[in-house]
Amino acid sequence: MRLGLPKGSLQEATLILFKRAGFNINVSSRSYKPSIDDKEIEVRLLRAQEIAKYVENGFLDAGLTGRDWIAESRSKVQVICDLKFSKATASPTRWVLVVPNKSPIVKVSDLNGKRIATEAVNLTKAWLRKNKVKAHVEFSWGATEVKVPELVDAIVDITETGSSLAANNLRIVDTLMESYPQLIVNRSYFKMPAARKKIETLALLLEGALAARDKVGLKMNIPEANLKKVLKALPALRNPTVSPLASKGWVAVETIIDEVVVREMIPQLKEYGAEGIIEYPLNKVVY
Repeated sequence: MRLGLPKGSLQEATLILFKRAGFNINVSSRSYKPSIDDKEIEVRLLRAQEIAKYVENGFLDAGLTGRDWIAESRSKVQVICDLKFSKATASPTRWVLVVPNKSPIVKVSDLNGKRIATEAVNLTKAWLRKNKVKAHVEFSWGATEVKVPELVDAIVDITETGSSLAANNLRIVDTLMESYPQLIVNRSYFKMPAARKKIETLALLLEGALAARDKVGLKMNIPEANLKKVLKALPALRNPTVSPLASKGWVAVETIIDEVVVREMIPQLKEYGAEGIIEYPLNKVVY
């Protein structure tokens, strides 16, 4: 399977996700063909903007790229799953309409007759048509933020937190699209049983790695008499596993919980007589 992965801002987060899913990818600074410890996969590093079109045309069998770039390139591909991660957070990236703080533009209709610069021209034009607004949209090769207000009236730019826009005295007027990376596959390739099984297995492992991202495993020994109290207190992902111990009157409890609540749970568990409390990281949680 020829698999396209995004090079650039999303690259590091993508490689970390694959590692948590069980795939070790080694990238050479001089090569766009990283090595991966799976003999059935060949990896190519490409700009996220290009991956969907290469998958549609069959130059790649599958790829990982943003929902936004699939829409922008108008590519006809099979979407396998959303992968809810981004460069810095677990929040989606957003394509937003942006103007200077002092701009009179406060709503979409104010864009009639205005000039807009963006890298996502098709996305922006589709959004304007939906809102019945006529404006001139031009492609931006980069440094889009510096083009307002001298060169254009507004820009459509991508942001994750909005902090960079605020730092440049820019204001968000509206959101055009929220986007997560998506695992996609060529439609003809997906019809082959072996290919379908491989891509679905990959999706299962990647989704499992994301599901485990903010969770930890927790296990402990507790007096059987306090079991009901402990089970009531645990915010378990599913019903905890309870096993009898060799010592009469004691049981072992194991569960998965959000990492942020562990620090609050451990003192309470100690009050219920828990001993040998162990917290451990998780790579994958498969539902």
